[in-house]
Amino acid sequence: MSGVPSAGPDPAHPPTPHAPAAHPPTAVVSGYASLFGSLDDAGDLVMRGAFHRSLRERGPAGIRFLGQHDPARPIGVFEEMREDRTGLFVKGRLLTGTATGREAAVLIAAGALDGLSIGFRARSARRDAHTGIRRLHDIDLWEVSLVTFPLHPGARLAAPASLAQPTLKHRSLCPS
Repeated sequence: MSGVPSAGPDPAHPPTPHAPAAHPPTAVVSGYASLFGSLDDAGDLVMRGAFHRSLRERGPAGIRFLGQHDPARPIGVFEEMREDRTGLFVKGRLLTGTATGREAAVLIAAGALDGLSIGFRARSARRDAHTGIRRLHDIDLWEVSLVTFPLHPGARLAAPASLAQPTLKHRSLCPS
């Protein structure tokens, strides 16, 4: 035996396990992920009631909150999701205890990430042969993402008041 102290654990002071936080760090965001009766840059027009079936079947917990539509980058969870007269309102928590959630919160606070976008499959849609506009009547909603470039110009984030509480806002496309 040499006189060199062991680099291993000290049996007199066993390591204490880290208890998971009762409420992991989060930042609450809310806004409109889709607007009814307002054309997006892809030529889609989401009709009122298009999300009803998805919300009934999945609820907010069954719809993923992603970064840039990447299924490998979940950034949070939804607490509330509903249709109203304006569109699809969402409220969720960025999970800032994760690297992806923390990164999203930092990018939102810096103004580098300011869009919302929906990932879906059209269950019922009709395309107007003359205008090319596709009217979406029933949407199978899979996810809502924070994105750099949303297809709908009204689905944008507001500058957050602080890193801890970023907020989303809906920019009205209708004149007051």
